[in-house]
Amino acid sequence: MATSTTKRSSTGKTSAAKTTTRKAATSIKPKVKTKAAAKAASASKVAPAKAAKAPEPVVVVPNEVSAELPMRKKELIDLVVERSGIKKKDAKPVVEAMLAVLGETIGGGRELNMQPLGKLRINRSVERSNGRIIVCKFRQSTATSENTDVAEKNAIPPLAEGEV
Repeated sequence: MATSTTKRSSTGKTSAAKTTTRKAATSIKPKVKTKAAAKAASASKVAPAKAAKAPEPVVVVPNEVSAELPMRKKELIDLVVERSGIKKKDAKPVVEAMLAVLGETIGGGRELNMQPLGKLRINRSVERSNGRIIVCKFRQSTATSENTDVAEKNAIPPLAEGEV
């Protein structure tokens, strides 16, 4: 069976007609039984069939993030999207800009104090042919902002001077 189509462009000109042919449908051939298959089929007709066991369900365990693997930018963006609830297309440029600013700041030798991330102090840096090695000290507080607010409320006020 042959069909012809005529395409028109947006300018209104007609292009050459294209003729295509449709492939003939192939018929499915029946499977040829082997002797062993024929014996099994005849045996199953004579003997009562045993109940087939259902296949065991496949349990898929989600990939756990290992503490040994470094966090990649893609994973960081996905976590920011999940936690903030904004769209990925909005979060990606913000995260990339933030990483660029942090890299420039650390590369310039400035210390960072970004709570709740922590405080980063640069101990030394060495220039190499393939890049810069920066050795730094990173201190992260174990107290969260909620804990510090509670600790401040529960703190005992200092004694006033002159009181005994």
